Amino acid sequence: MIEATLIDLSFDGCGIDCAAGLRAGERIALSVERRGAILATVRWAAGRKAGLAFIHAPVREESRGDAPRQHPRVSIDGEVSLRRPGKLGFRVRLFDLSPAGCKAEFVERPELDEQVWIKFDSMEALEARICWLAGTKAGMKFARPIHAAVFQLVVDRLAASDGRGSTQAAGG
Repeated sequence: MIEATLIDLSFDGCGIDCAAGLRAGERIALSVERRGAILATVRWAAGRKAGLAFIHAPVREESRGDAPRQHPRVSIDGEVSLRRPGKLGFRVRLFDLSPAGCKAEFVERPELDEQVWIKFDSMEALEARICWLAGTKAGMKFARPIHAAVFQLVVDRLAASDGRGSTQAAGG
């Protein structure tokens, strides 16, 4: 086991500082305390620093219809930044979240299939598409699912910011 320091984090990878001589293309298991192991590929390495890309399990594509969800939703009462093409970013209320998407409330109704960017505090913006609309609420599907360990960090931060300190799985 080699100790490493996390120097940055995104939804699909991270940067680390470690003494091991990592090489681009090498596959590693990154162990995170209380989060388990995350499989990753070294994308680049320079001296003590390296960039890792998380290896995601394949996602089965299917139409929403009556198909079961790919991931359980977590009930959240929080805010995130959202940006629509050609417009300034603004805060929206978030109701639920899964590694594949979320439900939020809009002031100005978006278009079905519109591309948006969601920014969780302290993370890079995540591309998404509007997949359903109901009144002022919209469902968004992320262009790339959030890795399970990063997802749990996002959920923990949102739960801490809304004062509840915990979250609940939502049905459906």
